[in-house]
Amino acid sequence: MEMKKRLTLELRNKKPGEVKELVLDNCRSDDGKIVGLSSDFENLEFLSMININLLSVSNLPKLNKLRKLELSDNRISGGLEVLAERTPNLTHLNLSGNKIKDINTLEPLKKLPNLHSLDLFNCEVTMLINYRESVFTLLPQLTYLDGFDADDQEAPDSDPEADGDGLEDEYENGEGEEEDDDDEEDDLDEEVIDDEEDEDDDLEGEEEEDGVDDEVRLSVIGTNPQHHVAMFGSAFVP
Repeated sequence: MEMKKRLTLELRNKKPGEVKELVLDNCRSDDGKIVGLSSDFENLEFLSMININLLSVSNLPKLNKLRKLELSDNRISGGLEVLAERTPNLTHLNLSGNKIKDINTLEPLKKLPNLHSLDLFNCEVTMLINYRESVFTLLPQLTYLDGFDADDQEAPDSDPEADGDGLEDEYENGEGEEEDDDDEEDDLDEEVIDDEEDEDDDLEGEEEEDGVDDEVRLSVIGTNPQHHVAMFGSAFVP
């Protein structure tokens, strides 16, 4: 699909100024150049143009708010000074799988003060001796090169679901709910025990009352035989 048609589909009746993320992967560029994209996308923060047979970024419009640019699997070999001029606030740049051969080709990126992540996987430049040390020296603003910092510490994943933060919070919330449920169950158990104890006390009280009544009856019968006749139907002689 041609890039212009892909742009129309991606807009989905939105105005360019309303778009913050734009993915144009695997469409066809026009003779290796960007077409259809304009500075009207003034609020664009993420732009992906992976595998579109791009030879140059010379037609990239001015995108002041662009933070992340994905250009992997193209045929770019230079001309990166355009990025410094038109995407001054870029923080992430992916040039993996392009035709970058020399460290000097990356020199224009020095003018991107906020650039802290650069990917050059599968570029010939990565085969050079002291490649990593040379890039970090050339671009001191970089924090991560090919996913690792100068001390070979891996970059954290920026996706919160991948980080597991959301799951951890959910787990902690769930654990709190379980503790509340346990407390409620303990309260219920205590209430049941109290009710059972009250019932036992009532039964014991009734049994004691019955015992007292029996003793009273026997004492009365023992002193008056007529009461025994009235109650049991026969005379009783103590």
